[in-house]
Amino acid sequence: MSTSYTMQVLSAAGAGLLFGQGLIISRMIDPIKVMDFLDFTGNWDASLAFVMLGAIIVTSVGYRILFKSERPLFADLFRLPVSKDIDFKLLSGAVLFGVGWGLAGLCPGPALVNFSLGISSVLLFVISMVMGINGYRLIQSLSTQSKSPSDTQ
Repeated sequence: MSTSYTMQVLSAAGAGLLFGQGLIISRMIDPIKVMDFLDFTGNWDASLAFVMLGAIIVTSVGYRILFKSERPLFADLFRLPVSKDIDFKLLSGAVLFGVGWGLAGLCPGPALVNFSLGISSVLLFVISMVMGINGYRLIQSLSTQSKSPSDTQ
């Protein structure tokens, strides 16, 4: 295993732990807190807006610093999305994500933090999330395989 790969894994683990701690401290892992944030007409709790604002500020500053470099610290190049298209896949994924977040009060990050803390009530959510991810990958794989070379020209 190369030193660069080891550093990538360690830096990703460190970032994940820092992110998880931020979710715990901000209480974004509490579905009721999140649902209160989303309930504009009832028991609205705006405190998570400040958490998100803080995250946006830190990310913006981080990106400004990061992109002054020619390449990442532990990789050969930056791997950024190239598509800027707003298409059906993007919109339908955003809608599904939002509906799931609103119904469950969780999104993938907080669900994984809860799961790693041994909170069993998120088990069904995590299993469903993993099944959804793998189901999407399977559908994509089958659709790619079913296209003939003449379809791609």
